[in-house]
Amino acid sequence: MPLRVGFDLDGTVADMFSALHREAVKLFGEEVLRKAAYKQKPGAGNREPGADSAAEETLINKAADESAKPEDDQAPAMQELHLTSRQQSQLWDHVKQMENFWTTLPELEPGIISRIAKTAHDRRWEIIFLTTRPATAGDLVQIQSQQWLAAHGFPYPSVFVVQRSRGRIADALHLDAFVDDRPENCLDIAVESKAKVILVWHGHPKDVPAGAKRLGVRPVTTISEALALLEQLDDIRKQPSLMKSLKRALGRENLVVW
Repeated sequence: MPLRVGFDLDGTVADMFSALHREAVKLFGEEVLRKAAYKQKPGAGNREPGADSAAEETLINKAADESAKPEDDQAPAMQELHLTSRQQSQLWDHVKQMENFWTTLPELEPGIISRIAKTAHDRRWEIIFLTTRPATAGDLVQIQSQQWLAAHGFPYPSVFVVQRSRGRIADALHLDAFVDDRPENCLDIAVESKAKVILVWHGHPKDVPAGAKRLGVRPVTTISEALALLEQLDDIRKQPSLMKSLKRALGRENLVVW
C-alpha cells in the first residue's frame, strides 16, 4: 500500500503572509503597517502562570469536541499584520475581488512543491492537499490551488476545499500522515484519526504546545524536515521486520516508532 499523505496549503507550503502583506501595502501603505506592528505589544513576556497549560488543554478539548471545526487557515497570517478589525475586513474584501488571488502566493520554501512531487513520485506516495481558502474572483478555489501547485512543479494535484474537522477527513481518507502548521488542526487530526501528524512550527521550539507532544505530534521547522520524517515512516512501513527488531532490541514490544 502506498503512503497516503495530507498537506495543508497556507502557512505550510504556501506563503500566505507575504501575499497578504503585499496587498495590505497597496491598500494602507508601508507606514500604516509599521505603526501597527510597533503598537502591538509582545505577549511572550506577559503570560500569567499556567496560561500555557490552560491554552494547551483548550486546544486538546477543542480537538476532541465532536463539533469542533478549525478556523480559516489564513487567520494567523492576517493576525501577524496587526491590523484593526476594520482594516482586516477591508483587506479581505480587497483580496476576494482579486482575479485568481490564490495563484499569486509564493512558496514558503523555494522549490519545496517540486521536491514534494519528486519524493512522492520516486516513493509512489499518494498526496492530498487540503485547504479552507475562501472564494475569490476568477476560478474556483480548487482550480486556483491546482493551478498554483502545477505551476510550482506538482502535476495533477488532488486538492480538497474543506470546512469540516481535519481529523474526520483524515480518518475518512485513511491518511497515514498529515502535515499542517496549526496546532488546532494537528491536535484534531491526532485525536480523530490514526494518521501520524507533523506540525510545521514557525515559532520558538519551546513554545510548541505540550498537548501536541503528548498526542504524538512531531514538530518541525521546515517542510524539508517533514519530508525526512515521512521518508522514515515510509521505510518503517516497508520493512516491518526492521521495526520488530528495533522493538526487541530496546526491550519494548509496545514501542511506537515514529
